[in-house]
Amino acid sequence: MTIPARPTARTVLGDYGRLGVRHILSGPDHLLFVFGLVLLGGTLRRVAGTVTAFTLGHSVTLSLAALGLADVPAAPVEVLIALSVWVLALEVARPPARRGAIARWPWIAAGGFGLLHGLGFAAALREAGLPSGDVPLALVGFNGGVELGQLAFVVAVLAVLAAGRRLPLPAPGWLRAAPVTAMGALATYWCLERVAVLVG
Repeated sequence: MTIPARPTARTVLGDYGRLGVRHILSGPDHLLFVFGLVLLGGTLRRVAGTVTAFTLGHSVTLSLAALGLADVPAAPVEVLIALSVWVLALEVARPPARRGAIARWPWIAAGGFGLLHGLGFAAALREAGLPSGDVPLALVGFNGGVELGQLAFVVAVLAVLAAGRRLPLPAPGWLRAAPVTAMGALATYWCLERVAVLVG
């Protein structure tokens, strides 16, 4: 029998990097939360700061959970992730003059909710498995992939929003409200679905 050689550092980084990209781009709850952060941010500088805070938050708990320093059941975390999307949708839906603390200090909320989302990323990483002896390297690759996928999504959303602003006619009110309405409706559905799984 042939014993396969230990994978190289480049292979581990590449494999787990691709896994991270696939996970973030196939996770509608995480993407909707990032979408809400972009809508809430307004200016490019605030969007950059808010998304960076979200990245720092989920990187912390992802690292702790992957290294075995934090062990939180996945089902309650999934409920709280859905609730974070709902709370953010509610804040974005409000008129700017009536928005609260989340809009005033979006980076604080993004970092705090990012801690929850990091636990969700960690659950996916645990399901995929970690290579013995290369856990830190796999963690760096996975987290880097998540960040690359997230960055690509943010750039795409900003490009669509910029294109919409250049239209010759202003969008009707119902069309401007449609994205955040859909975001809130999906978050409500996820909350109910995940609570049912939790209690059932």
